[in-house]
Amino acid sequence: MSATGDILQSYRSPRTVIRRHLARGVSEGRVFIFLVGACLLVFIAQWPRLSREAYLDASVPLDMRLGAALLGWLFIAPLFFYAMAGVSYFIARSIGGQGTSYGARLALFWSLLVVTPLWLLQGLVAGFIGEGPQLTVVGVLLLGAFGWVWINSLIETQSAIKDD
Repeated sequence: MSATGDILQSYRSPRTVIRRHLARGVSEGRVFIFLVGACLLVFIAQWPRLSREAYLDASVPLDMRLGAALLGWLFIAPLFFYAMAGVSYFIARSIGGQGTSYGARLALFWSLLVVTPLWLLQGLVAGFIGEGPQLTVVGVLLLGAFGWVWINSLIETQSAIKDD
């Protein structure tokens, strides 16, 4: 199935989609592309908000704000997410998980990619409407969807395959 089809299906049945990804075999390149793709889309999602902030406060120009966001989302965030996947793997192992660290990375990075459409929506709301209940609602939806997909994917990856 296509990536967009998998993303849409992940909102309904994340375990089915992650099982399909696991069946494709171990591919560090594929999970890395999931992570980089998600971080790139989240970086793009920041543009409307950063543009609004630069317009309202000209003391920090837009190009400086974009540069900082680029550094954060494409260079620092991937390191953080690798560490987060490692921590989730060790937590899963401590409570009886039987999966691999690859499975934990796949679950987290795929979940990040799945929620990027909501992150893009959040960026638009932050840029065009600004702070308010609308931004809070979109943020709660984003967090809820990420939690739903990640927890279900992690449970599936840590119970479906044996240790490295």
